[in-house]
Amino acid sequence: MATPAPKTPRDARADTATVPIRALDDGHRVQIAQHLLSLDQSDRYLRFGYAATDEQIRRYAERIDFDRDAVFGIFNRRLHLIAMAHLAFSVDPQLRTCAEFGVSVSKASRGKGYGSRLFERAVVHARNEGVSQLFIHALSENTAMLKIARNAGAVLERAGSETEAHLRLPPADFDSRVSEMLGEQLAVTDYHLKAQAKQFWGVIRLLQEIRQGVRDARDRVRG
Repeated sequence: MATPAPKTPRDARADTATVPIRALDDGHRVQIAQHLLSLDQSDRYLRFGYAATDEQIRRYAERIDFDRDAVFGIFNRRLHLIAMAHLAFSVDPQLRTCAEFGVSVSKASRGKGYGSRLFERAVVHARNEGVSQLFIHALSENTAMLKIARNAGAVLERAGSETEAHLRLPPADFDSRVSEMLGEQLAVTDYHLKAQAKQFWGVIRLLQEIRQGVRDARDRVRG
């Protein structure tokens, strides 16, 4: 019997179905590091399982293997990376169908379902890459992460301060492949539009500053 598709958790407080989530690449390392460095000590502890230092976070961002793993991000209007997920594929040839999921959301952007949306995006990609087992290793106190896993139908196994969640994924199908393709196209288009808007308003601000400088110079000459 076919494995049923995992549930898709949604946050009832926000309609996040249209949140553009794009795949990140080597060109986003600086933004990834900046996002993770913005997390406070408590959030770093929950994300990594220990209170990661700035240097440890920089090394983590530098060592992400984009050829093997998948990283997804959500950007705000200022093109700040406000949420990201890392889907790490197993390096063991005998466990090629396994992957691990990790996520972080900036404090100011929480409560909007971004973590759940990133999880859904990662699940679709994992299925399309032939992954049949998705794992989440989290501290037992990381209730937000464990809630996402539980709502998706994952099996949780607690061992003291840590909890392991594992979710069986069905094989890829036409819907999963089209969903990922269209979602990525939407996210890339959204990113470019935000970049153009940011550049446009940057030019407007520069012109305003130049005009104000000219006015100030005229006033000084007249005075």
